[in-house]
Order: sequence, then C-alpha cells, then structure tokens
Amino acid sequence: MAHQPADKKLFENLSGAGKAIGVLTSGGDAQGMNAAVRAVVRMGIYVEAKVYFIYEGYQGMVDGGDNIVEVSWESVSSILQVGGTVIGSARCKAFRTREGRLKAACNLIQRGITNLCVIGGDGSLTGANLFREEWSGLLEELAESGKIEEEAVKKYVHLNVVGMVGSIDNDFCGTDMTIGTDSALHRIIEVVDAIMTTAQSHQRTFVLEVMGRHCGYLALVSALACGADWVFIPEYPPEEGWEDQMCVKLSENRARKKRLNIIIVAEGAIDSHNQPITSEKVKNLVVQQLGFDTRVTILGHVQRGGTPSAFDRILASRMGVEAVLALLEATPDTPACVVSLSGNQAVRLPLMECVQMTQEVQKVMDERKFCEAVRLRGRSFENNLNTYKLLSHRRPDAELPKTNFNVAVLNVGAPAAGMNAAVRSAVRVGITEGHNMFAVIDGFEGFARGQIKEISWGDVGGWTGQGGSLLGTKRTLPGKYLEKIADQMRANNINALMVIGGFEAYLGLLELSAAREKYDEFCVPMVMVPATVSNNVPGSDFSIGADTALNTITDTCDRIKQSASGTKRRVFIIETMGGYCGYLANMGGLAAGADAAYIFEEKFDIRELQANVEHLTEKMKTSIQRGLVLRNENSNENYTTDFIYQLYSEEGKGVFDCRKNVLGHMQQGGAPSPFDRNFGTKISAKAIQWISKKLKETYRKGKVFANTEDSVCLLGMRRRNLLFQPVVELKDQADFVHRIPKEQWWLKLRPLMKILAKYKTSYDVSDSGKLEHVARHSPKEAETGAI
Repeated sequence: MAHQPADKKLFENLSGAGKAIGVLTSGGDAQGMNAAVRAVVRMGIYVEAKVYFIYEGYQGMVDGGDNIVEVSWESVSSILQVGGTVIGSARCKAFRTREGRLKAACNLIQRGITNLCVIGGDGSLTGANLFREEWSGLLEELAESGKIEEEAVKKYVHLNVVGMVGSIDNDFCGTDMTIGTDSALHRIIEVVDAIMTTAQSHQRTFVLEVMGRHCGYLALVSALACGADWVFIPEYPPEEGWEDQMCVKLSENRARKKRLNIIIVAEGAIDSHNQPITSEKVKNLVVQQLGFDTRVTILGHVQRGGTPSAFDRILASRMGVEAVLALLEATPDTPACVVSLSGNQAVRLPLMECVQMTQEVQKVMDERKFCEAVRLRGRSFENNLNTYKLLSHRRPDAELPKTNFNVAVLNVGAPAAGMNAAVRSAVRVGITEGHNMFAVIDGFEGFARGQIKEISWGDVGGWTGQGGSLLGTKRTLPGKYLEKIADQMRANNINALMVIGGFEAYLGLLELSAAREKYDEFCVPMVMVPATVSNNVPGSDFSIGADTALNTITDTCDRIKQSASGTKRRVFIIETMGGYCGYLANMGGLAAGADAAYIFEEKFDIRELQANVEHLTEKMKTSIQRGLVLRNENSNENYTTDFIYQLYSEEGKGVFDCRKNVLGHMQQGGAPSPFDRNFGTKISAKAIQWISKKLKETYRKGKVFANTEDSVCLLGMRRRNLLFQPVVELKDQADFVHRIPKEQWWLKLRPLMKILAKYKTSYDVSDSGKLEHVARHSPKEAETGAI
C-alpha cells in the first residue's frame, strides 16, 4: 500500500473490536434498504465489530429471542439487487410504550449491543432518539428489578444511534435524496412511458396518481421527467380557478395536435383551502368540461417494489459505510445523527434537527403558508418546482418579451440518453426568455453545411423520454470547418451558442474560443452542458447519460449473476465503456457487488491479477460460489479483456470456470433514466438563463460582442453546486491525451467497493466525520443552488 500523507485521516485507526452493532429497518419499506443493510454488516465485520440483524424492526427488538441474530459476511450475499428489506419491517405499538422500550433495552444488553443503525422514516428515527435519551434510565430500572446486573449498567452506559433515511417519498428535510426515491421514480417513469404509447394511439387523457401523502417530490419530478401537462402536489396548491385554467391548457394542447395529455396527482394533493384534490375529481372535471376520453391509473405499491436503481444502491452503500464510521467515532456527547446526501457529498446531520424541520413543513402547510413549505423542503425541491413552472406552461406570444436574439443549440460527440430532454428544456426556456431558438443538425459538421433551422415550442414536445440524439450528433471538431461555421453564424445571425455533449464538445468550445481572434462571429456567449456516458468531462462531477448507462450495466450484471448462481463456481468478466475513464466500471462494480473492477486511473499489474484470482478461489470455498469482475475498455493496453479471461480460466482450473461479456453500445442506448431526464432539464434551463444574462451584458450598439474568457463556459455540477466555469480555466484540470479530468471525485469511493468485496484496503475518511447543521436557505440560494 502506498505511503499515506500525514494529513489524511484513515479509518484503520478506528477499531470496532469489542463493539456490537444492531441494524434494523423500520416503517415503510424502500428499494435500496438491503444495500444499506449489506454495507453496515460488511463494514461492521471489516472493523472487527459484531453485527446483529434485528428482524421485523422495533417489534423484533421488543420480542427478542430469534429476532436478534448475529450475522456473518455471507449472510448479506445476493441481497444488493433485491427490493424491499430482507430483515423485515413492522409498525410497532409496543415500542411506543416505556414498557416496550424496557424489554427492547433488556434484549440489547443481553447481547452487548450499544450501537444502533436504524434505516427508516422520520417516525422510526424519532423513536430511536427517544430510546437513546431514555437509555441510562431504562438500564437503572432493569437493574433495580434484577433483570440485568449492576455491572452491565456501568459497562453499557451509552447507546449510540445513527439513522439512514429509507423512504420513497423523499419527505425528509436535510437530505437531497432518501434511499428508495430514485427507484420509485424509475417505476413511475416506466409506467408513464408505457402509458404514453397507448394514450397516443387513442388521443386519451391519463390521470396518474403517485405516492406522496405529505410530500409532492415524486409527483413533481416525474412530471418534469415526462413533460406532464399538469401536476398537483401538497406543497404548492393550484390558484383559485385552476379548474378552468387546466381545461384551457389541455384543449390548447389538443389544438396544437398533441394527441395525449398526462396529469400527475400526488395522493396528498390539496387545493388552497386544504381540501383534497383526488385523481377521480380531476378525471370527472376533464370529462364534464371537455368531453375528453380520460382514464385514471393509480400506481400504488408498484412504486415501492422492484429492484433498486444503481443510484439507490450506491447511495445506500455509501450511507451504510458512513453510518458505521459515525458509530465508531460517536462519543457520549455526540447527538444521534442522520447520514445524508447533500449534492454529491455524504454528510452527518443531527437527527432531531432534521426531524423537527420535517415536521415543521407539515405545520406550515396546515397553516396554508405554502411558499414557506416549499422553502423548507430545500434547494433541490425548489429548483424542481421553478423549472417545472418554466417549462410546462407556454405563455401567449403577446406576453413574451422579444429580444430578437438568435440562440443555436447543437449536440456534439457520441449520443447519450437525456440529450433530448436537455434540448427540449433549452428550446422552451429560450422561447420563454424571448429568444428565437435554432437547432443545428449533426453537430459541427452539420453546422458547417448549413443544416440549421428554427425550432418552436411544439417541435420538442414528447422529447424528454426519448433516448439517443434526435438532432443528430457527430464527433467532428469545428477546427477544420471554422470559416464555414463562421459564415453560417453570420448568415443566420447567431448571437449565442449552446453545446450539449462530451469531451469533443469541450474541445470544440476551446477551438471556437481560440478562433475568436480571427473570426468576430465567434465573439458571442457560448455554454456547454456535459452529456456523455463516460462521465469524463473536466469541471463536472456528473454528465447527462452516465446514470442511464450505469443502470444498464447494473441490470445486465444482475442477470449475469443470476445465471452464475445457477451454474455455481463461475466467474464473469465484463467489459464496460468509458474510454480511459473508469467511472462506469468502478460505480457499476459498486452497484452490482463486483469482486474487482480494473480501471485506467488505478494502475494494476500481474501481481494484483494473481491476488484477485486467489481471492476468488477462497470465495468459492464459501457458500457464495460466483464472481463478477468488471474491466474498463481502456484500462490497460496489454491486460485486455481476453487476456484477463484467459488468465482467470487457466489459474482457476478445477476451482471455477470463466465467461466474458462485452456490453458495448447497449450502454449508449435506451430510454433515459429519471435522473438523466431531470438533470438534463434543469442544467439546460440554467444554461439558457446564463446566456440571456450574457447577451444583455454584451449587447452594444446593436450588436453582441463577447470576447472575454468568462463568455465561454462549461456548466458543471461540483460537489453541492452548479457552477459556470470558463473552458480556458479548465485546461489545467484536463488530461487531453486520455480525455479525462486529472482529479475525479469517485476515485474516493474506490476503497468502498474493495471493502464490500472483502479486501483489506486503506480508506481516506478525511471528508466524513464532521457533524453539520441543517441549513435553512434563503430563496436567493435556490437560484444559484444545487440540482
């Protein structure tokens, strides 16, 4: 292992020896809970703690006996891809009484458990906090009644509690995403995509009811992701007279030749008088006022079911490991905390601060202070709502500002799922801002040939759910066509440029920026939005399309693992895309529970390959008789997929046999995931608003002239924020030979995969361990803020 710098905080110093951790899931189930349970168990065992399953939530804790069982490494094998929770969850009345909590404390003490990891909603976490506060009193009472020894009271004097939020509603303040939310969105979008085809055939209106009794997150994001005509959520009731407004909008859309209407209703939707708005009520209204053929679909528990998405598996795995670290570091003075996600950062927040803020939302909604409710939900929610309002309702031409600026949009590089959602968003926001929007066909090559046309609001209807690139895209760089592109910019009077693409798009903007000295036509605001499955663009932690590709890899690995578990003693070697960037192989490995992932960024040699073979040989002696190894396509020019396959086949003779799979272009195809639709939509809207601002700043004497470095930017997500960064400044951060950023955030998660696959490794935890406070943001922050 390489020598570690002195300022790095490594968790080797944290030992769990002598500690016992109990893990339970409580309240409603959510996809990804099993991934969290698996991570807690494996990380706990890794640091030499004992780990216990507490079956059936708090009920199992109260009942004791066989409900509290010590577990081994193999106990959590093959649960990563399973929805729900394998350790069961139950609502428990007994735990709400002191009598019940006394029994629970007694059962934990008998096994020496003083560390609890609770995965559930705000009710479950509040219960855990109360239990922690009462702990010493409960022990004294148990000692007085002779149920435990006095010695035990001294030995087990403190209970440490760490929570993870498992809830498909995403209704917990303090975290951007709760475990299960992304998977529930996957289920909703699968249904919407299926319904759209039948609705188009018959010119129907569909009213979809989704879960969310107190929180409209699922309804709002699915409305954004499928371009719904109308959405009803509890936090933002429609204005008085909404019935007529909605019907006018539906009939206008029909008049524009739109063959279907989608209306999404959260189950807790209300009007401004706090009266419920039901899906049946909406349907009757449309039928009575418009006579449209209307159907209701209530999604119900479908949303809780199915396999967890790649995002939820990675989120839950990160949270599970962080939760164990938090328990190891806890002192008697540390408050119970929740491990949560802020932007791209795992953070720890005081549990009760989050719970109080979550309950406050309900309180202000009851008081009809709806703007306050939206603000309390956080930046991410507020951004979703603002973007939805911007894109869903077309204002009449007479009300639109008229800037007479022409803005062109083009796709560059390989296709990525979510590009079309980004184009739709750009076109519609541009029109709302008063610009004339132009679409360039087939990237810079098409630009040079004059394949450019004006594009209207209606032209991009229904684009969000479509994969690939409807505008067409090419990898060609503008360098050899500069004069022709300048001619086209002049002929069409293009005042700003928005480029959606991968590393080629970045290189293209650098070339156009450098050509400004020679061509005045390129002295206009230009912005790039990253879209590539490889996720290799400097200046952004995420790019559009990577999440869809990751889900494709994860789904395929699940199927392959299933086939291997039938044949036993089989190792699969799977090659992923990504050029020289190991993001897909590494994160795919984490989401699919791989034994190893070979990537270019972390050099490996024959000794490491040999160690991996030996590791798999040992694994075959246990009850888990299958292996999964991922390899990034360019991880090493000599250790090819064939070489690794042959090496494993030879070295594993008599112990396991091998198969190989090259996933290829299926990673670029398919309908975009909810994350990619949503990310593409929001990041594009922000990019166009930036263009509008720059156009105003650079318009002088009847002409746009922008030649400063900050007028050619890349909009990327960095940790917790969306930032505009001049492309020239990003040059130092890019490795142009291998087309990857020099520093990549996800490499920090690399040890996580190794730990969960039972390798001894070093894990830098400098980033974690700081208890933060729940931020109450101002409305201004939502504009600058996170995704």
